[in-house]
Amino acid sequence: QVQLVESGGGSVQAGGSLRLACAASRYGCMGWFRQVPGKEREGVATIRLDGTTTYSDSVKGRFTISKDNAKNTLYLQMNSLTPEDTAMYYCAARIYAYPCTIWIERGAWPDWGQGTQVTVSS
Repeated sequence: QVQLVESGGGSVQAGGSLRLACAASRYGCMGWFRQVPGKEREGVATIRLDGTTTYSDSVKGRFTISKDNAKNTLYLQMNSLTPEDTAMYYCAARIYAYPCTIWIERGAWPDWGQGTQVTVSS
């Protein structure tokens, strides 16, 4: 199991932006998830090695997942943030490029980061 390292979380007012980063070596599929206390961890976005992405309906059009293969870094650009986006955000990775969607069961993601907190105030 490989430990991934997230960065970029913080506090921002509603309507603001944040960019999360996750340092990781090359994987077939990588994703961002989030969790609030008392709720299930939910998929936010995934990106496959070929650049194919999926997004949850709640973030589509506001968040963008991307990779910089030269820097071995995964990003999540979050714009138009709302208080409902407040959560601990985790990056995850798997060797296999297929399947690669936010609906893959949690157990299929072997590698996780420690999480970075995002807090959006109204």
